[in-house]
Amino acid sequence: MKPDAPVGKLATNYRRIRCVEAPTREGYSYVDGVPEIDRAWMVPAPDFVEWRRYSYRWRLFTNLAQRRPLNGSFRSTIEWKRFPGFLPVFATGEACETAVNKEACLKTLEAQDGGEDGFQPVCAGLFMGSCTAYYVVTTRGDEVRTYNTMESLRQLLGTIDRAQEAALLAFAAGHDVCSPSEFPPAVGVNPDEGFTVLVQDGHACGEGTWTARVPVRVSSSGEVVKYEPIIVKYGDSGCYPGRRPVGLQEPLAQGSCEDARGAWFARAARLEAASIHAFLRLREELALHGAGQALQDAALASAADEVRHAEVTTRLARRFGAVPPLPSVADVPPRPLREVLLDNAVEGCVRETYSALLAHHQALHAEDPEIREAMVRIAEDETRHAGLSWDIDAWAMPHLSTEEQAWLREARRQAVAELRAEVAVPLDARLTAEAGLPSPAVSLALLDSLEQELWA
Repeated sequence: MKPDAPVGKLATNYRRIRCVEAPTREGYSYVDGVPEIDRAWMVPAPDFVEWRRYSYRWRLFTNLAQRRPLNGSFRSTIEWKRFPGFLPVFATGEACETAVNKEACLKTLEAQDGGEDGFQPVCAGLFMGSCTAYYVVTTRGDEVRTYNTMESLRQLLGTIDRAQEAALLAFAAGHDVCSPSEFPPAVGVNPDEGFTVLVQDGHACGEGTWTARVPVRVSSSGEVVKYEPIIVKYGDSGCYPGRRPVGLQEPLAQGSCEDARGAWFARAARLEAASIHAFLRLREELALHGAGQALQDAALASAADEVRHAEVTTRLARRFGAVPPLPSVADVPPRPLREVLLDNAVEGCVRETYSALLAHHQALHAEDPEIREAMVRIAEDETRHAGLSWDIDAWAMPHLSTEEQAWLREARRQAVAELRAEVAVPLDARLTAEAGLPSPAVSLALLDSLEQELWA
């Protein structure tokens, strides 16, 4: 990844970012934070500055007891609900201190709403998702203002001449600058101008994966540019190969489990729950780009399937002593068709297709009866999900140029190569015996069969 702005020198000396803890988000097991903010940075200085967080929910309604008809789909609906009010996180100064009509000013401040925009939007949960985002409010005299976009925040801060201001803008741009991660974020002064914020990116789950520190350059004018990641840790083996949604965040706090079965099913449960978001987003994007109703309905039905999968794999994880972390999925804008098809090629036609074959293998070979029974149903559903991926591919191909079709085939080829590296690592004996996971040799043979029949 190259920066999309003129290259500038980056900092070499860094210090920790000052953050304040935000109340625990509903559905999370850890505390997140926001960068500290000071009214003295702003000219003219306001009387009062406050971080606020608002919330909303999505919920998938479906009759999970019914079996999907061969020529139909689940009758499902999605409901979004915006919660009124806000949660104060951090404040400095005295609200409405210089207002002529202080009572009216305070009433306006109390009613000030972040609207549908905000910083660090994220959702967590299974069949009911709790979503949150942050915004800033200020008072100066009788004026009460809300800042919930990058441009408005730049106007509030003016020239970026403090490292903490740079951290604030990096946070607003979507970078997690306050996570208590393995490689804590930091900020430093650039030798030419502006600042560099170091944030963590990637995930160390599976052979070929990695965790990296990413330099984010913030100029004195407030421009935020993400630079190429610096890999600091490579991943382990034994990860779940299902469909991952765009915007999936790594959990800030991960539980440990000595039992390999518990650890594997905990990862599975997290990704099954994350797949709910993936299919709901896919349905919206298919509608946006003119796909037929049958494809949209199949995507929604797949989301309902993933609710059940998340519940089953969570129960198995807990049985073996693990507590799955809930998925955290950032709210990103709808993507162009090209990006949707790339995601479908990698996550659907490759990873989910292999996941379906893997589930069938477990359904046949798992020695543990509860695991075997669970995988029988999951295998049936995952086969249908893989079929949806290839149906989307078939719908899109006639509308693509020869170059675009070749580009998607190359993306699939690279995804297969990455999957080969993931499955080539030996597994714990309890996973191959009781959970029915294939050995590396068998996994590679399964991939060979898919490559000959589908991916060639």
